[in-house]
Amino acid sequence: MTGIYIHIPFCKSKCPYCDFYSFSPNATDRDSYLKAALLCLMSYKDKIKDSIDTVYFGGGTPSFFGGERIQKVIDCIKDNYNVTGNAEITVECNPSSVDGALAHCLKKAGVNRISMGMQSAVERERKKLGRLSDRNQLENAVRLFRESGIDNISLDLMLGIPCQTRQSLKQSLDFILSQGVKHVSAYMLKIEENTPFSKAELTLPDEDEVCELYLYAAEYLEEKGYEQYEISNFALSGFESRHNLKYWHCEEYLGIGPSAHSFIGGERFYYPRDFGAFLKNPLPVSDGSGGDRDEYIMLSLRLREGLTKEGFEKRFGEKIPEGIFEKARWLEKAELLSITEKGISLTKKGFLLSNSIITDLLRS
Repeated sequence: MTGIYIHIPFCKSKCPYCDFYSFSPNATDRDSYLKAALLCLMSYKDKIKDSIDTVYFGGGTPSFFGGERIQKVIDCIKDNYNVTGNAEITVECNPSSVDGALAHCLKKAGVNRISMGMQSAVERERKKLGRLSDRNQLENAVRLFRESGIDNISLDLMLGIPCQTRQSLKQSLDFILSQGVKHVSAYMLKIEENTPFSKAELTLPDEDEVCELYLYAAEYLEEKGYEQYEISNFALSGFESRHNLKYWHCEEYLGIGPSAHSFIGGERFYYPRDFGAFLKNPLPVSDGSGGDRDEYIMLSLRLREGLTKEGFEKRFGEKIPEGIFEKARWLEKAELLSITEKGISLTKKGFLLSNSIITDLLRS
């Protein structure tokens, strides 16, 4: 099975922390992009023989692209690819660009999962983050999608943001619970170069405080029935993001649009962050081969299930190297991971140090 990712590079305004490729479009950009994206999609129809079981519209702000344009993209995918009957079709939305017409149009198009950028339910924190919508708009957007028949909704939560405390984080977590959403993505704020946040004087929690916020959020959500299935993702049973799991399982996906990445036939490639070039002649850039042993180990350890003996042997026809277990035994004593009959998995504490732990294990 293969997934398709569609990057929508448009936003009404740019958040000061965001490094994703996006900009405010002019009057003709959205229609021009629709045409280019459809042509690009059709160019791969004879190259991908697998069925398509996930489609994901990310950005940018896909809801700002417009429901009718999203519907045309979905129709194109269904007309040119073998899309499974139970395919997961996700659209990222900003609550400020959601209304009843959009919700109805997305449902009609076959969208069955929504991912919304909440970041925080606390107004002063949302203002610091440059978010356009308020708490009432968040509640209204969730309600509109439910009324349209789309109940699989995910909310983004950001940790370590300006002015955030454990008390304010609890307010955001309680808001999430009050909405009854199926999925939560909890990301730690990273200050990216060449963003307004990188040049601003910010009052941010220190590293220890951010770690405490992360562990608190993870434990609180799990107490309420949201299982942490990946470092930054929590879901009620059966509502894990099937598309995002493709990335962590090293499965194939096609990315369409400037800055979109793909992994097809063991090769990785991407489209440059250049809107004009994509409109004129979308030429992907090779990013080398992918899915080798080290990459598989690295991505697997982001998951709660971790690196399993069964999965590794099925993919590579050999056992997990003993050197990895030898190094893992030392890390287990520090309660950073656990070793079971099934394999190796990181603990919550280990997730916080995942990069250094994975680097250590791969040196084995």
